[in-house]
Amino acid sequence: MNSIIQFTSRLIRGQSTSTDVHKFNGGVHPPGYKDDSTTRPIGTLAIPEKLILPLRQHVGYIPKIKVHVSDHVLKGQMLAEAEGSVSAAIHAPTSGTVTAISKEVIPHPSGLPDMCITLTPDGKDTWATLQPVDWRNTAKKDLVASLRLSGIVGLGGATFPTHIKVRADGKSHVHTLVINAAECEPYITCDDMLMRERADEIVKGIEIVQYLLGAENCVIGIEDNKPEATIAMSEACKSLANVSVKAVPTLYPSGDARRLIHLLLGTEIPHDKRSTDVGVQVFNVATVLAIYRYFAFGEPAVNRIVTMTGSVNSPQNFEVLFGTPLQSLITAAGGAKADTTHFIMGGPMMGFDLPTIDVPITKAANCIIAATPDLFAPPPPAMPCIRCARCADACPVNLQPQELYWFAKSDNFEKARDYNLFDCIECGCCTYVCPSNIPLVQYYRYAKSEIIAADKAKEAADLARERNEFRLARIEREKLERAQKHAERAASAKTDEPKTEGEKPANTMAADDAKKAAIAAAVERAKALKLAVAHAEGQINNSQEETKATPAEAQSHTNESAMAEQAKVEQAVTEQAKKDKQALIAAAIERAKAQKLAAAQAGVAPKNIENISATVQAEISEIDAIREKVKQTVDAKNSD
Repeated sequence: MNSIIQFTSRLIRGQSTSTDVHKFNGGVHPPGYKDDSTTRPIGTLAIPEKLILPLRQHVGYIPKIKVHVSDHVLKGQMLAEAEGSVSAAIHAPTSGTVTAISKEVIPHPSGLPDMCITLTPDGKDTWATLQPVDWRNTAKKDLVASLRLSGIVGLGGATFPTHIKVRADGKSHVHTLVINAAECEPYITCDDMLMRERADEIVKGIEIVQYLLGAENCVIGIEDNKPEATIAMSEACKSLANVSVKAVPTLYPSGDARRLIHLLLGTEIPHDKRSTDVGVQVFNVATVLAIYRYFAFGEPAVNRIVTMTGSVNSPQNFEVLFGTPLQSLITAAGGAKADTTHFIMGGPMMGFDLPTIDVPITKAANCIIAATPDLFAPPPPAMPCIRCARCADACPVNLQPQELYWFAKSDNFEKARDYNLFDCIECGCCTYVCPSNIPLVQYYRYAKSEIIAADKAKEAADLARERNEFRLARIEREKLERAQKHAERAASAKTDEPKTEGEKPANTMAADDAKKAAIAAAVERAKALKLAVAHAEGQINNSQEETKATPAEAQSHTNESAMAEQAKVEQAVTEQAKKDKQALIAAAIERAKAQKLAAAQAGVAPKNIENISATVQAEISEIDAIREKVKQTVDAKNSD
């Protein structure tokens, strides 16, 4: 008991529970408004009549839907699986039926609808078959792959998929794990109550994360305005070696990861580096608790602790199922007061106004504030900048906010980039202290969005230019390849040219000889055919003369003989023409095959095959003409 009293007294004096902390530049100390929601323990919200689960609840790609309308699902069953490397799965918060897959309004500053899965609970809250993981006896690679199925993201508000943060990339070695329990924004107390009531489970989750990262040391950073949480975590960590608890000053934004690392370790992270590049990784207390529940019991991410505070009758922290309508949470807190004008998701410094109370609770919803004009008065009109430099004094990143404001206002985005615009964490300290009431953060967000849009357009243009250059290079390469082939063919033909004038290449001579032989054979066959025709005509004439000289009684017998002879001649001519035609075709086919073979061996195209084929066709036409002439002659003689 005495040790606890001494510990508390050190907290009151602003001392650390371990070594002294390091200070960072700037920061502000707005009123906390935390006591209202820490007087009651964490409450459990009843299962609502309808759950609306947005697919966009994390940084990265939206998950791929695995269920259909009318499907009955169990609690913890995967509804949408992670798509790509930076993504997170969505699970059923309770058992029930999928009644719709459609666009619904989600908690986002734009107020635009997005794709959601609507689940109607059956009231049984039946778990699916859970599979705990023995993380002490399982390979780290398998643990990371399993964690990808859990749907766990950073529950401090960043919603970065957790399996990415514990994945060993081989580029850096993490030697120190930092647990972010600062919870620096006003009104938010979900982490405070979590540490008070579930410190043992948080510490068990820290053990798992240390094992996954291979971190030798762990430091838990808690603001000194949370003495009960600090005591609970210190008691829970006694059994762990190399794990310490440090109380940091209550100064916004001490909960920023880089500021907290500087406070606890004195390490300054370069603006172009990640914390893992210097061997440090940061996890939120709610995130490590979710990791413990997943490995110890197999429970995926289906709920979280949410602070419901502000202008409500009973401010309190609740354990809320994802997809629960905001109205259910307001009702559980006793309802909103009459003067409530709107609701804020997150803290008053970095949160945003919700478009309607019909939005669901998501993984990013750590706090809901019922706002009134007394708590959050409308901002007065902005006045001209008086260059008082208070914004520069309050900036925790050591920027020059007034210069960034002028560059953003004048659309001088390149100059704003040169002044490290993207190092701004949008904490709102500059806006908080500005005496001219200038919404500086809004200008920075505008400039960032314009620069990002310009960069994307430039990237698309560069990609199109590279594709066009590649296309032109391909066309030029193909053109050169064709020219090279032509040159090789010309060189091959040149090697076959005659050594002396008038001499022809061997392959050309062979083709000419084949052509001449074919023509000569055709001429000889034509002569033989003409001779056969002439002989046939002579026989017919002789027969007719003999017919005129014979007596009348023999005339009939002679005519019959002449007609028989005529038929024999005509049949002989026809059969000979058929034989000659078939022989010509067969010879032409053989010559074509021989010509192709010779051309292939010589490496040149068979240019003479077409000419030979034409010659053969001419011979065939000539034979047909002679045959027709013979037929006409015979017919004429018969008519006489």
